[in-house]
Amino acid sequence: MPKTIQWARRIAALAQTGLTYTQDPYEKERCEELQQIAAEMMDAATGIDSNHPCRAGALGEGGWKTIFKNESGYATPKVDVRGAVFQDGKILLSKEQQDGRWSLPGGWADVNDTPSEAIIREVREETGYPVKCTKLAAVLDRDLHLNDPAHAHPFHIYKLLFLCEITGEADELCHDITDAAFFDLNDLPPLSEHRTLPKHVELLHKHYQNPDLPTQFD
Repeated sequence: MPKTIQWARRIAALAQTGLTYTQDPYEKERCEELQQIAAEMMDAATGIDSNHPCRAGALGEGGWKTIFKNESGYATPKVDVRGAVFQDGKILLSKEQQDGRWSLPGGWADVNDTPSEAIIREVREETGYPVKCTKLAAVLDRDLHLNDPAHAHPFHIYKLLFLCEITGEADELCHDITDAAFFDLNDLPPLSEHRTLPKHVELLHKHYQNPDLPTQFD
């Protein structure tokens, strides 16, 4: 990921932490100014104007400054969980309403969910299938695997990739997913690449074929 984006996120994180703990009104003004600088840096690095809807990631509408201002507390990486279900040489994917492309089912981990509870819930919501987790295959730094300003994200993200097994019949999909289907590994549909890359599918398939592989990290 370009250094400018990394610097912008670091400045925004420092401003967020400062706003959380300071009681000094002048210090608060300085932190708010740092948020503005971070937003302008994101504008420059990505070409996505902070006065227009943010198209970088599944964050909904709002400029960079609004996104930074909406965060509070001590700044830490966000956690994205993704689950892989393999069946008869195929992988289960869900179709995103936002961009019409496909991804491994998953999303942000919710507060009070364990990692396995988070992915079980996400897979159920996005494919209809109840599943159980069988292995944590990888803990990845998103920036090291998606070095593309077009998919820049305002926050630092860890991706947790799990292997899962279906335990029952499919139910209804959640509102932001339009379809779910199994695809041949050699004929994948267009992927929503800020969520899932082909190499994520390849990595997970290697762990599916060889369960004794150690968990990959970074």
